[in-house]
Amino acid sequence: MPGPDRPGRRRGNLLHKHGLTAVDWKDADLLRKFVSDRGKIRSRRVTGLTPRQQRQVATAVKNAREMALLPYPAKGR
Repeated sequence: MPGPDRPGRRRGNLLHKHGLTAVDWKDADLLRKFVSDRGKIRSRRVTGLTPRQQRQVATAVKNAREMALLPYPAKGR
């Protein structure tokens, strides 16, 4: 049961909605949906992905960061 500070429903599986089976690091628009406004990768609890899909998204985000398609996480100051 969700508490007073938590939303009642989480997102559905975005990859399933788009009909994707694999994640490509070159698809920056899709990967931005799995990254917070500070540049951090969102957790499975938030995204609703399977463990395998979450690993694929994390690897794709890291590769996209290396290729300067996505930002690195911002400092906490």
